[in-house]
Amino acid sequence: MIIIERLFYAYLDDVNIITILLPMSYHNGESKGFSLKVGDHTEKLAISEKIRLHDRVKYICHTDKEPEIGLTYCVMDEHGGETDLQIGAIIRTPQFDEKFYYDGPMGIQYSPERTIFTLWAPTATQCQLKLANTDDAEINHYEMTRMERGIWVITVEGDLEGYHYTYLVCVNLQWREAVDPYVVAVTANGEQGVIIDLNRTPVVSKPLTGFNSPTDAIIYEAHIRDLTIHPNSGVTDKGLYLGASEKDTFTSHGQLTGLSYIKDLGVTHIELLPLHDFAGVDELGDKEDYNWGYNPIHFNAPEGSYSSNCQDPYARINELKKLIDIVHKEGLRVILDVVYNHVYIREDSSFEKIVPGYYFRHDQNGMPSNGTGVGNDIASERKMVRKFIVESVLFWKKEYGIDGFRFDLMGILDIETMNDIRKSLDLLDPSTIMIGEGWDLNTPIAIDTKASIRNQKKLPRVGQFNDFFRDTVKGNTFNLHDKGYALGNERYFEAAKKILAGSVGLKEKGLFQEPIQSVNYIESHDNHTFWDKLLLCEKEEPEDIRKKQQRLATAFVLLSQGVPFLHCGQEFLRTKKGNGNSYRSPNDINQVDWDRVYENKEHVDYIKGLIKLRKSHQAFRFHSTELINKHMSFLPVEKPVIGYTLRDVRKFGIWSEIIVLFNPLKTERHVSLPTVDWTVIADQNMVEINGIHQINEKEWSLPPLSVYVLVK
Repeated sequence: MIIIERLFYAYLDDVNIITILLPMSYHNGESKGFSLKVGDHTEKLAISEKIRLHDRVKYICHTDKEPEIGLTYCVMDEHGGETDLQIGAIIRTPQFDEKFYYDGPMGIQYSPERTIFTLWAPTATQCQLKLANTDDAEINHYEMTRMERGIWVITVEGDLEGYHYTYLVCVNLQWREAVDPYVVAVTANGEQGVIIDLNRTPVVSKPLTGFNSPTDAIIYEAHIRDLTIHPNSGVTDKGLYLGASEKDTFTSHGQLTGLSYIKDLGVTHIELLPLHDFAGVDELGDKEDYNWGYNPIHFNAPEGSYSSNCQDPYARINELKKLIDIVHKEGLRVILDVVYNHVYIREDSSFEKIVPGYYFRHDQNGMPSNGTGVGNDIASERKMVRKFIVESVLFWKKEYGIDGFRFDLMGILDIETMNDIRKSLDLLDPSTIMIGEGWDLNTPIAIDTKASIRNQKKLPRVGQFNDFFRDTVKGNTFNLHDKGYALGNERYFEAAKKILAGSVGLKEKGLFQEPIQSVNYIESHDNHTFWDKLLLCEKEEPEDIRKKQQRLATAFVLLSQGVPFLHCGQEFLRTKKGNGNSYRSPNDINQVDWDRVYENKEHVDYIKGLIKLRKSHQAFRFHSTELINKHMSFLPVEKPVIGYTLRDVRKFGIWSEIIVLFNPLKTERHVSLPTVDWTVIADQNMVEINGIHQINEKEWSLPPLSVYVLVK
């Protein structure tokens, strides 16, 4: 890196605008004129505005000839001082985006005969490829050639498989070393890119057929390490991709664990927390450190801490592909949690090193924005950023056979990018699920362009995590003592009816346009587990009462219209010992405690029964608002009991009419049924699709803290 001593500063802020900053320590910040020089050509700049600041003077200058980005310019003042013209705010203008948008292939194109390296670095004046042969420790530097639209290219002859590579980029007279943003294989801890032959890695089985709508999904969220790290998981390769792919694993009690347990539970999709290369766990360490994975470094390379050998770039790829393939062969699908809204550390990211100032949003003062709360927001609305995100998603889809994507902090991203992803995935596999966190975060793009819940009308086939559902059922997430409907709070009565109908509104305006947009959940990796909230809210109640409340709350997820989402262990009362933000907590907090499955077997069996019930009849999972409005209505039962009916639904399953009843109170309540002769297939203790018993009278007592499903 060159150390530059600048007397003053000059920035290209628009195609013909140069901003010059003179510190007060330099001629009192005064200058009557400036000139721009490139090669032998010198041009006087016109000063259009002079602004006195606290410790400097700002000059807004115009140039008749647009400076050519990629060349080195010098700005001189009347005192004989000079400085380089740095790339300023022009990099965030529409003109820059139009001029330098490149629609061709990026990254490397490997063959045994040669490898082509392509890098987008429009503001660089020089670029080099740094290539290391690990066999003999030889390091070579190759000058890259600048092409149109800011692309730098070099072709190196010979078989480079296994070589390590990085790029050296000179911007604003400073050299920086960076890993290829498009890299697909890396060394331990992602310090260098590795040239590999993806054709030597396994081919993941084709997507499963017969999946028609997101409302047919039952999503189960899990973390690779949490899933198997428990001492009694019965898994050999604990905490690794290989461990998550092991089948027929058991606890010492003979209880199924891991993948086989998830399959037996009956869900359709496993959602895995981030698997891209992330910071927070030293891959060469003792693996005592922990992280959820929301610290992205390399978006297209798998994380190495889950691999049996993080120093073998093929191992992490092969083992992840093996896991996905086995999941598919078990009849399950994989959703990948992706984090395109930010990077771990902006200044250290390849994006910022290669094209400083482009990939991230800045506020009106030119400072990096922080809607994500981690110090940077990805500028998805810029053309080359959007291109990167879309192509990255498609890479995971094509190369790894991913069946769905969950977008972390999706409200940071823009609508056009999300719709472009949706359209691109539809060309490959329309059944691919897209869901995300549509929180309305404070990032500097227009409100009506954010991929937030507020703008769900503009995102017709993208699901949104429904925090209205979450807080209605359990109470406010950020007020642990607030009790929701499942804890008997009548204040949430009307809201509870709305969420049962998919939050689309019955004969009225709803939160969403269609039920496929509502991801219904009460807990996830974030915040306290529901069981831990109950331990605070209902600490005076006996455990059996709390268990019934958790059962009722989970039933809401599975018996509401929309897309049900379960947190791993929710069905057996998962606890994190009261920790509400366990993103880097140790194993004893985050691990899935498989002993709790054995201890809470009745609860697990009940949820398993509800899953089977939901899958058995399409009326529980209508694909459209039109069908919900046509077939669903609420019974006139006494508040806060809720009862809804699904009428004329024989063409969707074996029953022609269904009634679902919820009693969130700790006392029984009387209800009047519309007719007689009902078969109970779910009560407060069990679910049996073939029937538990008959009800032959209209007046009937509903037990405390119970869910009943009646059918004809």
